[in-house]
Amino acid sequence: MINIYQQLRRRTPLGWLQLSHEKSRLLVAVSGIAFADVLMFMQLGFQTALYDSNTRLHRSLQADIILTGPQTRNLQSMSPFSRRRLYQAMDIPGVQSAEPMYFNVITWKNPQTRRETTVLAIGFNPNQPAFDLPAINQQLQSIKLPDTVLFDRGARGDYQEVITQIDQGKTVTTEIDGRRITVSGLFKIGASFGTDGSLITSDQNLLRLVPKRPSSSVSLGLVKVKPGYDAKKVAAALRYYLKDDVKVLTHAEFIEFENNFWRTNSPIGFIFSLGVSMGFVVGVIIVYQVLSADVNVHLREYATFKAMGYRHSYLLVIIFEEALILAVLGFFPGLIVSLGLYQLTQTATNLPMYMTLIRGLQVLILTFLMCAISGAIATRKLQSADPADMF
Repeated sequence: MINIYQQLRRRTPLGWLQLSHEKSRLLVAVSGIAFADVLMFMQLGFQTALYDSNTRLHRSLQADIILTGPQTRNLQSMSPFSRRRLYQAMDIPGVQSAEPMYFNVITWKNPQTRRETTVLAIGFNPNQPAFDLPAINQQLQSIKLPDTVLFDRGARGDYQEVITQIDQGKTVTTEIDGRRITVSGLFKIGASFGTDGSLITSDQNLLRLVPKRPSSSVSLGLVKVKPGYDAKKVAAALRYYLKDDVKVLTHAEFIEFENNFWRTNSPIGFIFSLGVSMGFVVGVIIVYQVLSADVNVHLREYATFKAMGYRHSYLLVIIFEEALILAVLGFFPGLIVSLGLYQLTQTATNLPMYMTLIRGLQVLILTFLMCAISGAIATRKLQSADPADMF
């Protein structure tokens, strides 16, 4: 290792000297790589926000097993099933409880702007906590009151004044389909690509808000397993015992079920994956153009090296050295710009846009790979650096 370090110290940094000789060309190259990195960072950020935002509610459910209708595609496209299946589930050894949960997309008047907008209304039995969220569990008594709901402080839209009033201990009134309701408290799940926000209330309140919906038509069944029992084995027993009109998923499978919909059945997931690929391709093209132009400019110098006895591998190392330098110089400006854009996007949309160490390393590796591919393509021009032709 010491010998390698000493050799590197004695080695003339030709790659850096060639890049820094043309300052304007270096600036253009770094800007191009930074732009490609920003594209990849943003697409990966949107992709992660897509999965995180659409599964935050799933992750907060206080249940070991989830029952859904067989035609359910995701949280926004649910098919109800009969409440009788919950009673039947109680016959399975290991099942501690099986509680219904109701979902309805409803139109309400924004308490602040008085404009109609859609939100996801969630109803459950307040005597049986359904969420692993203290902000909700501490207010279960309030949603037992008629026409009383909790509002998502992470909702997308103009709700700042309403949230401030509720934080001050006041209540806010508005309307849902002509019915007067009271917003008594707040919780936070956040907006997603599917919904702008959500309301939480008791199952009885929700059924009053949606009078056409029968109480026997359930959106989700929340099954808790007794201590000492394996949730996967209990779920397998439920699948065998219940009829085919119910889908049985463990909590982890329910989260993955939602992710899989957005990943494979939704065009949004494909678009974000394509965006990452396009950013990578753009970077390859930009770096190739820079390295190819550099090889053309210094083709006589490379031919001179060959005439002096330097091997072709030595010249290849110079090109890959330039590619590595460009990757490092372009990555950090792209990272800084992306951090600013993440914050801007999160403020504007309430989506969970944040930088992670894993994502940073992922884009850095893609940047190295991008520049390495460009360097490999550009080195083909070195084969034409023949001293006999140049002089």
